[in-house]
Amino acid sequence: MKELHIITPVKDSIESTLLTIEAIMASQLSIAHTYTVYNDFSTPENAARLEEAAKHYGFRLVNLSDLTSHPSPNYLLVLQTVQREALAADAGVCIVESDVIVRPDTLQGLVDGATAHEQCGIAASVTVDDNGDINYPYLYAKGMENRVVDTKRHCSFCCSLLTPALLRAYAFTELNPEKNWFDVTISHESLKHGLHNYLFTSLPVIHRPHQSRPWKQLKYKNPLKYYWLKFTKGLDKI
Repeated sequence: MKELHIITPVKDSIESTLLTIEAIMASQLSIAHTYTVYNDFSTPENAARLEEAAKHYGFRLVNLSDLTSHPSPNYLLVLQTVQREALAADAGVCIVESDVIVRPDTLQGLVDGATAHEQCGIAASVTVDDNGDINYPYLYAKGMENRVVDTKRHCSFCCSLLTPALLRAYAFTELNPEKNWFDVTISHESLKHGLHNYLFTSLPVIHRPHQSRPWKQLKYKNPLKYYWLKFTKGLDKI
């Protein structure tokens, strides 16, 4: 891995996104890296705030409205774009979603961990709440704190590094365009191609679930409405 391409896809949820951006920009990285925020049809007001943040911090901002007329979510387009760019640079891709706050050592820790573990396909940080307790989507990892877990379960893309080995092994052009989210599929493809997925409970990140997709809060507040939207509107297809 010659360099690291860090990305954050975002649609609105601007306050949590700005916290994500601030934390990433404060990361202590020794590997060459770039940071790109993909604005997936945020409101004009929030798009303007992202433009201001890009000027302030110096990260690259890509407005997906310049690339496609397909309505949000456009995770597939983002993944295919970053895979193409990463393969050309022999880079790993680290996805940090807009409801996650990394620590200064998180991203370099994932790079070092992926490098240290042979045949690593995905290196993922465990997620915790503001009290430091492991939370969704890694509740199964409770009791496994401060270790590295070779997991057969899927790695969420809350904060995950996709290694060059994985990016070479599986083309994201093969992903199902009928789906919205692809962490389950890519995790399974990594294993199918003989790679290992590692969950680093020693590198926790704060996750405030679904701030990037506020409608999903209904899963906890009004589950009947959540599942009605999920199945009648075809939302959240994984």
